[in-house]
Amino acid sequence: MFNGSPHKGNTWQLVKLIKENLEGISPKSIFEEIQLMDLQLPFCTGCSICFRKGHEYCPHNKIMQKIIDKIDASDGMIFSMTTFYMQPNALTKNLIDHLSYMVHRPHFFKNKAIVVTTVGGVGGNTSANYLRGFLKGIGFNYCYKLSVASYSWNNYIPDDKTKIKCKRLAERFHNDVSSKKMHTPTLTVLIPYNLFRGISLGYLKGTEYETEDGVYWSNQSRSKSTYDPLINVPFHKKVFGNLFYVIGKTASKFITVTYKK
Repeated sequence: MFNGSPHKGNTWQLVKLIKENLEGISPKSIFEEIQLMDLQLPFCTGCSICFRKGHEYCPHNKIMQKIIDKIDASDGMIFSMTTFYMQPNALTKNLIDHLSYMVHRPHFFKNKAIVVTTVGGVGGNTSANYLRGFLKGIGFNYCYKLSVASYSWNNYIPDDKTKIKCKRLAERFHNDVSSKKMHTPTLTVLIPYNLFRGISLGYLKGTEYETEDGVYWSNQSRSKSTYDPLINVPFHKKVFGNLFYVIGKTASKFITVTYKK
């Protein structure tokens, strides 16, 4: 359970409700809280070294690697954040910035998540969809969301309707995670995945501006597949994905992202 808010406020109450329901369904479940505020993760410096050489060279990798490892080891993730003007708050956005290289090299294909947010009035859905879209972009197999207008600053009391939403969401999440079912990727996920698969040909080992993207996509099982081999993709989606692979491959001949050597 990630808390991307600066404190355990309105949104964290909903996370606790979801957790209680999950414990009721599966009493042996194990939960771990990660408070982003306590990690003291510095702001991303924008050095681009994660894109060029790999995330292990990030100046903040000691913190980030622990986060990545914990997500890898989990069956599911619940991400709590507050909404500030229709967008994720700074703590959450900073984590997103540190993981943005994974949009080029998706990683968490077996993982599923719930995104939870509260907002004083409006904009919660926009914020939740932003994070949900990002998680799907870095590989998450499926992402549920819960956005609630609390109409309160730190004095929020969930009503019965919201409690029922939390209960039903916990049930759906538990059933999905425990089933080990892998959902087929949506078309909106296949577009960037296959564009990067094609564009990366311009950054292979030995090219003028070789990057870690070139290494990632040169993996034989990945370079020939419309999506990660772990996930089943129907024929029509393979055709769709391969179309964007061809577009990316063509673009790689005319567009080169340079960097200072």
